[in-house]
Amino acid sequence: MADDPSTPLPDIHDVPDIHDVPGIHDAPGIRDATGATGATGAIDAPPHDRLRARLLEGLPAEVLLTDPQVTAAYATDMAGFCAAGTPAAVVLPRTVEQVQHVLRTATALRVPVVPQGARTGLSGAANASDGCIVLSLVKMDRILEINGIDRIAVVEPGVVNAVLSRAVAEQSLYYPPDPSSWEQCTIGGNIGTASGGLCCVKYGVTAEYVLGLDVVLADGRLLRTGRRTAKGVAGYDLTRLFVGSEGSLGVVVRAVLALRPAPPRQLALAAEFPSTAAACEAVCAVMEAGYTPSLLELMDRTTVRAVNALGKMGLPETTEALLLAAFDTPDAPARLAAVGELCTAAGATAVVPADDEAESELLLQARRMSLTALEDLRPATMIDDVCVPRSRLAEMLDGTAAIARTHDLLIGVCAHAGDGNTHPVVCFDPADADEARRARESFDEIMALGLALGGTITGEHGVGVLKKEWLARELGPVGMEMQRAVKHAFDPLGLLNPGKLF
Repeated sequence: MADDPSTPLPDIHDVPDIHDVPGIHDAPGIRDATGATGATGAIDAPPHDRLRARLLEGLPAEVLLTDPQVTAAYATDMAGFCAAGTPAAVVLPRTVEQVQHVLRTATALRVPVVPQGARTGLSGAANASDGCIVLSLVKMDRILEINGIDRIAVVEPGVVNAVLSRAVAEQSLYYPPDPSSWEQCTIGGNIGTASGGLCCVKYGVTAEYVLGLDVVLADGRLLRTGRRTAKGVAGYDLTRLFVGSEGSLGVVVRAVLALRPAPPRQLALAAEFPSTAAACEAVCAVMEAGYTPSLLELMDRTTVRAVNALGKMGLPETTEALLLAAFDTPDAPARLAAVGELCTAAGATAVVPADDEAESELLLQARRMSLTALEDLRPATMIDDVCVPRSRLAEMLDGTAAIARTHDLLIGVCAHAGDGNTHPVVCFDPADADEARRARESFDEIMALGLALGGTITGEHGVGVLKKEWLARELGPVGMEMQRAVKHAFDPLGLLNPGKLF
């Protein structure tokens, strides 16, 4: 049971300590080559007027911002408690050639470059470095092609996820990746962090839909990877290498994305459970029975109450866990009925199918506002992103509840339960030094728990600044050595998004 303090936890101390991993704090040929220092990867920059003059040699004045009061707004993404520096300039290019000029200038002057999208990320991956050029791609927002025969879309990086989704839907096509911030986040940002979403249990994550990329490398050269074809295995898969690289290997300026035929509108149900463990048992039963729902999401009691307070959604506040399941198949009602029976067998106290598509959409909206609702509970939050095997999901949630009790903290959990991706949200007051300390400790213990259960420190938010020390614990010394070797091959001067990942 989620509220049983005697629930045994895996030995999180089996996870190697960060200081036991050789080489974690040195990256020969990468940070040392540029003189990068500190958490923000600061690099000694040339005088700002010199940098501005060089940038203006190939840029129209309106795309270059240097007023400190303006550039400060581009210093961070949405992650809290992540170090950030002060940018020397912000560039909002509109063409590939302008991006190339920025990278050539940065290389010539040895200035770091931090690529950005809409800055909706939750790991600090888009945070500025001291003296850097922030390269914001939001103005490169054209949908260049939608091809129903080849089932592809060709887009610039600043296209907003929801805009693309609606555009392809008009041609009876479907772009599945749908992060909760889909109304704001950009395709370039989704690619940079390998974003997921509510539909991952059936359709997978962003990486599975990126067929090809145009990437401007650190020295300004343009690299084209991948293909437009349905199949292709020529050479190393460089396309997948850039997906999830958080702007540390190159700047994506164009993407070829796979599309699917539009499915029927999905129908959903909500099931109430007396414990998160019972809800997780239902998740395992659904997957073991061979069903592939288009959505299988979980909200614990704290999250349900927060959503009700924010959106007046009318969700049942007496439940300990609310499980949402949906199907987008012609036989959705029959499949929902079968899943409802499995939920009842696992201990659900109520199973309520939505009456129609509109009611189903309301349930999805409730889930989408979970993180925002939890942020309203306390002055600050730390959002974890631990993914574990589905078979260990109950242990993850029970362990998180035990950590909350130990540290006397409010921690709400929402989860993409169908793929084991949990989002424990630690809610606290940063003005209370002791509570802030306990929040940080609980955040780290949750990540350690995930690793001990055979999981990963991030299922979709990325590493950025927030989790870079934990990356070494997950990958180990050999893995880190290979990661750094790849970084050095693409960015030998270490100018692209320094201070992130490792």
